[in-house]
Amino acid sequence: MEKTYVIDTNVLIQSPYALNSFEENKVVLPIAVLEELDKLKNDEGERGANARQAIRYLEQLRQVGSLFEGVPIPSGGIIRIEANFVSVELPHGFHTESNDNRILKVCKGLMDKGESVILVTKDIIVRLKSQMLGIPAEDFTTEQSPQIEAQYTGRMDVLAPDKYMTDFKKKGISPKNIYVMEGEDKVPVSPEINQFFIIHSETSSKKTLLGRYDGNAIIPLKSLKAEPFGVKPKNVGQRFLQEALMQDADTAPLVIVKGAAGTAKTFYSLAVGLEKTLEADSKMYRKILITRPNVQFDEDIGFLPGSEQEKIAPYLRPIIDNLEILVDRSEKERYKNENELKGKIDELFGRGIITTEAMNFIRGRSITQTYLIIDEAQNLTPKQVKGIVTRVGKGTKVILLGDPKQIDHPLLDERTNGLSYASEKMKGSPLCFQITMQPDECERSALAFDAAKRM
Repeated sequence: MEKTYVIDTNVLIQSPYALNSFEENKVVLPIAVLEELDKLKNDEGERGANARQAIRYLEQLRQVGSLFEGVPIPSGGIIRIEANFVSVELPHGFHTESNDNRILKVCKGLMDKGESVILVTKDIIVRLKSQMLGIPAEDFTTEQSPQIEAQYTGRMDVLAPDKYMTDFKKKGISPKNIYVMEGEDKVPVSPEINQFFIIHSETSSKKTLLGRYDGNAIIPLKSLKAEPFGVKPKNVGQRFLQEALMQDADTAPLVIVKGAAGTAKTFYSLAVGLEKTLEADSKMYRKILITRPNVQFDEDIGFLPGSEQEKIAPYLRPIIDNLEILVDRSEKERYKNENELKGKIDELFGRGIITTEAMNFIRGRSITQTYLIIDEAQNLTPKQVKGIVTRVGKGTKVILLGDPKQIDHPLLDERTNGLSYASEKMKGSPLCFQITMQPDECERSALAFDAAKRM
């Protein structure tokens, strides 16, 4: 049965070309959506850019025919703008002036005409209201990743016979010779390229190997003995993380790291970045460029006082906290002279070794021979993360860091954020290394570890 999808404004603000995602069905835009796009089109940042893009696409469709009568779209369906149903009654307490409620009126009016209506909105409150009115409602799922428990982690524990583990350093292990146990059954494994493995002996729980699948075999890690900028890995996750970060930009131009706070995602990324930028023997990059999306800040940066660096400084304080530890490795001496410690960090910024920029200024650029850290990447939209990764120039390495369970963006969740989206889309790419840090790999403090388990 042909369906009628009524699209809320917030869907187009996240994905301007979402109108092409509904196959051979009817797509309806209430007039209230056009009015909201019109108000948003002059906004700074991502919202304004996406509103303008959606409006330009509607203009292309308008030239094909009347949008109020219906125009064919590439998906095979028909799109139309709906200006009727103003007089449809809603329950007491639903304010008629509200754009959300005007959209609900359209849905109710179309249902009363016998159409099979589905409201598509990213607004949970609107979905709750629609349920009260008996209107089926859905989130926009085209760019949605699996549930977080089913998302790709980039790592796996497997078993192998001892005879194949003996020559691991010379030959590696074929994926044909590893397996996992499901009950009493041995189940073969189909690895993704660049997936990390903890290989356990099937006869001794104490005998384990660490490796990475290179497309042919699981091979030993190359950086086990490395100590980037004096930092030693403290757990298996950090060993995998170090392996991914230490690869050159031609081998691994993209590294995606997911995990809870305290698992040293940012700290380790900075350590390797400083090693590969400052050390003459291993120098690979001109500089380290750091950005950290913040929902309100990215929209309002143009209105804040001060220079760009002064505007973004408060939002990058976590980066400074990590640098304080890295530039002075002595825990006893580190904070005895605060001015000296600050001077060391200021020198890194003053010499251009580390630079920080707002996300708005990253978009649209081609960045070359740079170690680019995007912290808190779970607050990116899929469109934003695509815009950044597809702009990477020669010799640049991009590190996406974040925790999909800690999202500040009002229209994103564990399944629709840019970090999870990039992780699922880039799974199996020979140019992407991924690792999800486990809660028990928290190294921040005993309290942080305990809280990660309990809370």
